Order: sequence, then C-alpha cells, then structure tokens
Amino acid sequence: MKKTFFAISLLFTAMSFKSAEKERVIEQTSFTTGEHIEYRVHYGFVNAAEAIVDVDNKFQNANGRQCYKVNIVARTVGMTDWFTKVRDVWTSYIDTAMILPQLFYQKKEEGNYKNEQKIVFNHAANTAKQYDIDDDNEKKTFQLPNNVQDVVSGYYYLRTIDFSKMSVGESVPVIFFFEGEVYNMRLKYRGKEVLKTKFGKINTFKITPQLPKNNFFQDEESVKLWVTDDANKIPVRAEVELKIGAITLDLRKYAGLRNEMRFN
Repeated sequence: MKKTFFAISLLFTAMSFKSAEKERVIEQTSFTTGEHIEYRVHYGFVNAAEAIVDVDNKFQNANGRQCYKVNIVARTVGMTDWFTKVRDVWTSYIDTAMILPQLFYQKKEEGNYKNEQKIVFNHAANTAKQYDIDDDNEKKTFQLPNNVQDVVSGYYYLRTIDFSKMSVGESVPVIFFFEGEVYNMRLKYRGKEVLKTKFGKINTFKITPQLPKNNFFQDEESVKLWVTDDANKIPVRAEVELKIGAITLDLRKYAGLRNEMRFN
C-alpha cells in the first residue's frame, strides 16, 4: 500500500507541464478558492483509499506572493486500513499568477514510518530548500529546472492547459520535484472520450503520462487520465497499472467549483 500511495503522488505530479519561460503569468478560469474534490481509490470493487483535495477559502501569502493554499489528504480505508494504515498530507502554497509552488509541506504516516518536511521554492534562483519541521533547520538545497511543479501544484497546473488545441498523439515535456528528486516525463494526448461516472456521462480528454523507469509502474505508459472537456478541467478518473496490481481513482464528490459541471 505504501507503493500505491507513492504511485498516487506521482500520478498527481504527472499532471504538471514544463514551461520554456523562466517567469510567467497564467490566466485561468478553471478553479478558485473554496474548491473541494474527493476521489475514491479502489482495486476493482474494493475500496482501498481516498484522496481529498481542498483549496482554502481565502488567499494566503508565501514568499511575498499571493497563493492558493491547497491541501491533499490521502488515507487508507476499510480493510486496507487494518493491514497498512496510511495518513499522508501534502500542502502547497501555489502562486496565483504563475501557478507554481512557493511553499510545500509533507506529512507522511505509513505504518510505523513517519516523516515531516518543508520545502521552500525560489523560482528566480531555481532552487528548493528542505527544512525539518521540528527545528526549522535547513537540511539541503536542491538545484531545479525552470518552472518545476510539486505533487500538489501539478494537479492545478494541468487544469490551465487547453487540450482542445493539441493534436492526437502530441506529447508535452513534463517536469516535477518530489522527495528530493527531479522527474522528467512526457504527457501524451490520446484524444476525446465520453466517460461514464456516478454522476452521469461527461466529455473528457484522455491523457497518458509517459513515465520514467521505476519500481512501481508496470511500464512507461501505465497511467491513464481522463480530464473533463469543460471549463473546470478536472481529472475525473485515473487508471494505474502497478507491479503489485491495478488501481483506479474515480471522482466521488465535488463542491465549490468555479464553473458548473455538465453531465449528460
């Protein structure tokens, strides 16, 4: 299950694109403060976990910049919780103009393993500094590429992309920073699909992140994403083929969206 949650975290970060500009302003109308989204994580019909994504009701400040404060909670449920209890929390302060992380917190509780850390980004210098939560002492400085995303901000950067302007088969470079490592990927657009959900049918864009070789995914195209073809651009489903089995994430609940969801 720990591998599953690492895969989920990679899945969220796989939703971020690398921009050629060092600094940018991204105008978007897909999300705002007060948004609440929940996902069900399951093996077949068995509920295994849940992921809850919340944007704070007010803008926050980090590094002197106005930010969205976004919190993602990932936790096991049901029988899975008996075998491997997971309580992971990722918090990102996302620059409202650049849609880049300014500050990132991670709190992991996976079985007997516990870890907390803080990452402070400096996009002008292309660095990230890691701090211990207990004493706030700096542990390490990382050199980063331009416009790198974290595990949370990538989810929201995805929602600023206009997939309708991409050709089927076109791929885009992807780059993100997670747990002290820089990951390079490509994100391939597979076309449009009508997806059946618990809320009804909805038009979507199908995306397959091409992942670097690792010990978690079955192959480099083991993840499939379906993003709503509307103003919200919400990922409503993800299918992940792992070496330990397959998992699916489905949209379970939503509230406070900037735009109305339109199901058929």
